[in-house]
Amino acid sequence: MKTTLYPARKVITMNPNRPLADCVAVRDGRILGTGSLEELARWGEHRVDTRFQHQVLMPGFVEGHCHLSQGALWRFVYVGPHDRVDPNGQTWPAVTTLAAVVARLKTAHDSAPHLPVVAWGFDPLSMQGPRCSRHDLDTVSDQQAVVLMHASLHVITTNTPGLRVGGYLRAGIDHPGLPLGPDGLPAGELRGPDAMWPVAEAAGLSRGLLAADEDGIGVFARLCVRTGVTTAADLSNPLTDEIVAMMRRVTGAPDFPLRVVSMQRMAGQGPVETVANAVRLKDLSSDRLRLGFVKVVVDGSIQGLTARVQWPGYFNGADNGLWYVAPEQLCTLLSHALGSKVPVHLHTNGDEATELALDCMQAALSESPAFDHRCTLQHAQMSTPAQFLRMRSLGLCVNLFANHLYYWGDVHYARTLGPERAERMNACASAIDAGVPFAIHSDAPVTPLAPLFTAWCAVNRRTAAGRVLGAAQCIGVGQALHAITLGAAYTLGLDAEIGSIEAGKRADFAVLNDDPLDCPPEALKDIGVWGVVQGGRVFPADRPPPAAGPQDGTRDIHS
Repeated sequence: MKTTLYPARKVITMNPNRPLADCVAVRDGRILGTGSLEELARWGEHRVDTRFQHQVLMPGFVEGHCHLSQGALWRFVYVGPHDRVDPNGQTWPAVTTLAAVVARLKTAHDSAPHLPVVAWGFDPLSMQGPRCSRHDLDTVSDQQAVVLMHASLHVITTNTPGLRVGGYLRAGIDHPGLPLGPDGLPAGELRGPDAMWPVAEAAGLSRGLLAADEDGIGVFARLCVRTGVTTAADLSNPLTDEIVAMMRRVTGAPDFPLRVVSMQRMAGQGPVETVANAVRLKDLSSDRLRLGFVKVVVDGSIQGLTARVQWPGYFNGADNGLWYVAPEQLCTLLSHALGSKVPVHLHTNGDEATELALDCMQAALSESPAFDHRCTLQHAQMSTPAQFLRMRSLGLCVNLFANHLYYWGDVHYARTLGPERAERMNACASAIDAGVPFAIHSDAPVTPLAPLFTAWCAVNRRTAAGRVLGAAQCIGVGQALHAITLGAAYTLGLDAEIGSIEAGKRADFAVLNDDPLDCPPEALKDIGVWGVVQGGRVFPADRPPPAAGPQDGTRDIHS
């Protein structure tokens, strides 16, 4: 039962009773205490590990909304409009024109002409000119399916062979998720899961692969180490018995560096069955795999024009988006979940979808009153001040998509929402004013997993073009750091275990090269990450997990 003391340049604890320290003591994977080296040495026999003496320690970052699919997607072709760094640290350059997208796809096709071509990260709103059609992708291949997964994950575009394998290459289709071309056939864009998955599955982009794949989870975990994340919420997973068994095996490995909170998506079964399965799965939880949550998708994405928005609708005149769940189903699920103490996380992007979620939550609480339920609205990007006040009155949390301000803020300002509503998007200051517990997130792979960048977005609210989008909603650095640590932990019901560096909690640390409290707010996103400590185990970002036993920079002390 040895104690290790980690002196550091600074320890930012997020504990209001002792917000800063010089050293942290760890025993059996938990935090024994913080303070000075001299104070902590009084715990008795210990060793001092000096490897962090020039680094800054923070609580391990908690990514409150992402997807394990980020790991698996790196097997396919990246075609996004921003540079992207893969889990090995390699930068993949942006693709900013449709011609460049097609050229990259052709290169992939030519290397394996007998296979479908799958790409991800595509964002048609970032490109000028007509939207990509099946005819554009036919120039890549007129024999194999070509599938472009949009950055939102709510839309794909495919070519003529892709439509054929999905059973869509026919006239007379009347479906809101299948817009038609001038010839009366689907134009190639498939919106929403019902329309997307027949084609995506046939091309090898299966829901099972994206939900949980052993190699993909390992790749995702490496990405977390590189970005300081020690706990990640996997929002939307079918969690079949086979998937759960695999995830228990992978996360239970001695060198697995991450705690995964995986949520069962309501799909393929009714509300009552979904809640009952979540109750069953909770008993299969371990420290590094937490189960027993439900995720419900209410609408689509704003940039995909599939979010449900209130009057006056989309700024560019597009039709309103798609409902992914019926109100009756949502009310039934929430009522059963509250009665069974199952936390529910509700995806709402548009303000009309948020209003429906609030109405259903109010009805469910009337039927099944519950205290401290920690149900959370995920994204809730267009929420109004009135909606934040309703969230507080209903005991809801909110997890805001701050990264959207940078990646799509200019598009929302000019094309999808217009200036006024764009400036209130992801309104962290309004959440604080209303007293709503909140977090901020990346929704990786929709945007890159990088909590310090997410914090930078909430603090500075700068778009890719440099516009400050809604200065009244900027928050302070300390508030943003709380949102990626204790705030996110609270939305997951884990704030008693993680989110701050204080006695009794898990020894989860993000090891930083610079001090986020002592740098200009504009530099927050540029702070380097040395690695993480997860459950007392040290994982450098640039090296394999260390072997058991004393490491370089340690010395044993007996006192």
